[in-house]
Amino acid sequence: MTIALVIAVTIGLSLAMSVAWLVQRRTGNAGWVDAVWTFALGAAGVIYALSPSAVIPWPSTRQVLVAVLVAAWSLRLGLYLLRRTGRLPEDARYAQFRREWGETYQSRMFMFLQIQALAAAFLALSMLLAARNPHPFGILDVIALAVLGSAIIGAGIADAQLGRFRAEQANRSRICDSGLWSLSRHPNYFFEWLGWMAYPIFAIDPSGSYLWGWLAFSGPVAMYGLLVHVSGIPPTEAHMLRTRGDAFRRYQERTRPFLPLPKAGT
Repeated sequence: MTIALVIAVTIGLSLAMSVAWLVQRRTGNAGWVDAVWTFALGAAGVIYALSPSAVIPWPSTRQVLVAVLVAAWSLRLGLYLLRRTGRLPEDARYAQFRREWGETYQSRMFMFLQIQALAAAFLALSMLLAARNPHPFGILDVIALAVLGSAIIGAGIADAQLGRFRAEQANRSRICDSGLWSLSRHPNYFFEWLGWMAYPIFAIDPSGSYLWGWLAFSGPVAMYGLLVHVSGIPPTEAHMLRTRGDAFRRYQERTRPFLPLPKAGT
């Protein structure tokens, strides 16, 4: 049952990213794919959270809570990405792909989005493992709720601060370094990662009988790697260095790249 569910969800994610490829091809703006990916992953998480199993035939309190939190995360981020894509030029990462890939852009973009679908399928497993924890609802669930709730609020604040900064015409060529952005160059990425830490906390069984729960740490580990070393910070900072030059280098010197805390010596 679980294997069939995982296969079905993975196929669904692949189809969703195929639709995202068609949308970006028709509109000429690949920024829409980020919103599709977020909504698709959220849908996968909700399906996983509420699906019955031999051990938990009916949705438990934890399953419902995980489903609600996944939906809240997906809607908050997905709607933000939709609004941003609708009013701003194409994301610099995808614009760079267009320049680098040239005539092969569309075929390579399709494969790139299928890789994103596989990444979403892998990440969603942490949600499944969290919801399937058979241990009675307890203090760890409350901690997980606080972690994910704080992450959603923190990411919303970071995005709102950046949005207000960009809305000012005088700031178009400047670097946002106020609020959370004065402590971290990417507070939005930090809170995105923090939210994924909630799922292993949901999945941990204090009695030690649910060993599968420890595999839920794969989600935050993978998300950290993607954000910090692959598709998050590196291409974003490369773009900022190209467009902001020495001003961004000075910003790098006085702020942390990820964790929103004052940098030592500043």
